Amino acid sequence: MTAGSPFLPEALRDYVVAMGCREPPALAALRAETDALPQAHYQIPPEEAQLLTFVLELAGARHVLDIGTFTGYSALLAALVVPADGSVTTFDVSDAFTAIARRHWRAAGVADRIALHLGPATDGLRRLLQEGRAGAYDAAFVDADKESYPDYYALALDLLRPGGVVAIDNTLWRGRVADPADARPRTAAVHALNVRIRDDARVTPVLVPVGDGLTLARKRP
Repeated sequence: MTAGSPFLPEALRDYVVAMGCREPPALAALRAETDALPQAHYQIPPEEAQLLTFVLELAGARHVLDIGTFTGYSALLAALVVPADGSVTTFDVSDAFTAIARRHWRAAGVADRIALHLGPATDGLRRLLQEGRAGAYDAAFVDADKESYPDYYALALDLLRPGGVVAIDNTLWRGRVADPADARPRTAAVHALNVRIRDDARVTPVLVPVGDGLTLARKRP
């Protein structure tokens, strides 16, 4: 959930986007339509999308989890990276937003790589585990309701293969996580997850101040 980085001066952020981002036309078209929505700030910025693309390519990702579809940008990004026989499994609860997503996935020619599940993501992730999919995924991206972040992280980690990467958006939460006086539930949930990942011996983590904060955690072999 990011309109742009709250941590960089605007001119410097514009330079980062101009010099460091290659946004394919299909992603640019989806960004443009989403930017017209009142909820446009839910969409990740181009510099974060570029980093995610880099991570997926570096991981050689074939099967990706996308937790929080919104209008489909991150799922489309992943579908453009995975091979033709790869897959993106994405979760959301909104028919309206995901209708936009489906249209853009079809226009980009990658709809057959994306499986959209409407309903609570925790239920869908647990169902994948029950189906024997533990360790079957190469990467996961989490950008959904913050109070459920701890559950999403735990379930995604079980579904990742050793060496797989989970990426979690909004882990700086516009700086609120650094304010000890901020006891709001979403702030507390994000901060608790940051502590949990820092102390989790199963992963190698890094918190990158891109967008609104992006945590990357590689599941150790």
